[in-house]
Amino acid sequence: MYYRHLFLKGRVNIVKNPDLKYFLAANSCEGFVSSFTEAYKSRDDRRVYIIKGGPGTGKSSFMKYLAKTAAARNLKVELCPCSSDPDSLDAVILPEKGIVVLDGTAPHTVDPDYPGVCEEILNFGVFWKKEVLAEKKAKILEYTDENKALHRSAAKFNAAAGQILSDDLKIAAPCANKEKAEAFANRLCKKYISSKSGAGSEQSRYLCGITPKGVVSFADTALKAAKTRIIIEDRYGVVSDAIMRVIRSRALSSGYDVITVKNAFLPSKLIDHIIIPELSTAFLREYEFQHFDCDNRRIHARRFMSAKRLSKSGERLRFNKKLTRELLGGATSALKEAKAVHDMLEENYISAMDFEALDAFAKEFANEVLK
Repeated sequence: MYYRHLFLKGRVNIVKNPDLKYFLAANSCEGFVSSFTEAYKSRDDRRVYIIKGGPGTGKSSFMKYLAKTAAARNLKVELCPCSSDPDSLDAVILPEKGIVVLDGTAPHTVDPDYPGVCEEILNFGVFWKKEVLAEKKAKILEYTDENKALHRSAAKFNAAAGQILSDDLKIAAPCANKEKAEAFANRLCKKYISSKSGAGSEQSRYLCGITPKGVVSFADTALKAAKTRIIIEDRYGVVSDAIMRVIRSRALSSGYDVITVKNAFLPSKLIDHIIIPELSTAFLREYEFQHFDCDNRRIHARRFMSAKRLSKSGERLRFNKKLTRELLGGATSALKEAKAVHDMLEENYISAMDFEALDAFAKEFANEVLK
């Protein structure tokens, strides 16, 4: 069967030109961070399916199949690739159907709040041939431990890069006129955010990530998500963060749901972008790792910075930039090695899977939830 063949080869392609594409997690400089639990609200009307199963059990291929089937039926599709392998999926969201399907296994473990009522577990372990898995035990243990060790190595490189990026923030912060930036943000709010009743809600996402392929950006998502885009060029993030926090607060208090896109390197310190879907408006930070290919006017952070004061640390900042790239390169190399080991780990699970049964289940599931 064609679909079964794709499962066996792990070749179910991601749907082309999805409406939106975000990371739900990041291998950040502050450690692994996840916003998986923010991908849905337990009490709303969405149908949430949490997949449980080991590597190579077809979780990503299952979601790709669902996404392609939904796209073929002209449904909007939001994809959430894996930060440790951007060619794989962590989640698929079908907003028109109110459906969320996500990988609920480590390191982004998700368990249902209201099992069977708001969320349903899809246990792909039922498709394992346990006797084959038992024969592969030694290799599975070896590759699992090796993969974890390589991720720890990548985390050390990222942590070191985080120290350098934090140093940049310490240098840039005293050079920024925060009051002027916040006053400008309030003017933007007055122009673009009208008030309405009620309080808004917030979801966190990432538009770029440190991956085995280097720093991967989904900048096109922001352009697809909004017709109105206000772009702020800001290398250090101090000015744009001050502006984004004012906009975030105003949008939420004005009753709008927002997507807060955190910085993939220092997520606890910087907000990169604010997207307000209902207004089709996005406030975006543009910098070295996130460029937007559009002709929208840019606002330069230097308007709010003391160039003279910043220039005193010019040599140090240039050194920091070079060192950051080297450290992120080390993290990328470690993640690339980890992926290679993970691929070998998957092969052991693949050999123990009953993909014919999974094939039948996938088709039945897609037909049921998409009808």
